[in-house]
Amino acid sequence: MTRHLARLGISGIRTVILDIEGTVTPIAFVKEVLFPYAAEHLPEFVRANHADDAIKALLDDAREAAGDPTLDLDQTIAALLRWIDEDRKVTALKTLQGMVWKHGYTSGAYRAPVFDDAVVRMRQWFTRRIRLFIYSSGSVEAQKLLFAHTDHGDLRPLLSGYFDTTLGPKKERTSYLKLAREVRRPATSLLFLSDSAEELDAARETGINAVRLVRPGEVERGSSHLEVESFLALQL
Repeated sequence: MTRHLARLGISGIRTVILDIEGTVTPIAFVKEVLFPYAAEHLPEFVRANHADDAIKALLDDAREAAGDPTLDLDQTIAALLRWIDEDRKVTALKTLQGMVWKHGYTSGAYRAPVFDDAVVRMRQWFTRRIRLFIYSSGSVEAQKLLFAHTDHGDLRPLLSGYFDTTLGPKKERTSYLKLAREVRRPATSLLFLSDSAEELDAARETGINAVRLVRPGEVERGSSHLEVESFLALQL
């Protein structure tokens, strides 16, 4: 059933904020393709590039996140791999993962599967000059790589910008206050789409409109948010 948001009291939407995992791409792509690829190739990448100033700074950030600035290179790599297994949202890890994933995308090792319904609506909204932004725990670089290499082609022209955890944690209210300031729109004119009820809770506290994607087989129904199984169920 199509949900006409204006009839539900949600009107004047001119900006849509999109989560990635479980919202525009299947969770399995990240869990079963990207994470294993990073786990396999990250150690070699870090060892080959650890003297680079940018990589050195990221490794220092990782040591700080681990709570031990004295960790040697092997111990730091071990911490990074552990965080991959635990799906930890550590900014240094996400940035390093993005660097490793770049090789996977550009070499043709994989393409990002994007839900057909998401692409249909994104193209329609773009045509109507509704701005589209991404807010994901993955680094901005990783986000751009993903949307440049999808099974629907390069989707970057549809997007007005990208945000990652340098903005702030996705489950904290203050992150969404910053987001609204960054896109220069009132919170009430923004719509955030995510599969995470906790992220949506934080967004809604700021006045941002929130709708939960419950893809079949991806997440369970049951939250205080409007829930839909497809972008096609939303009519702005």
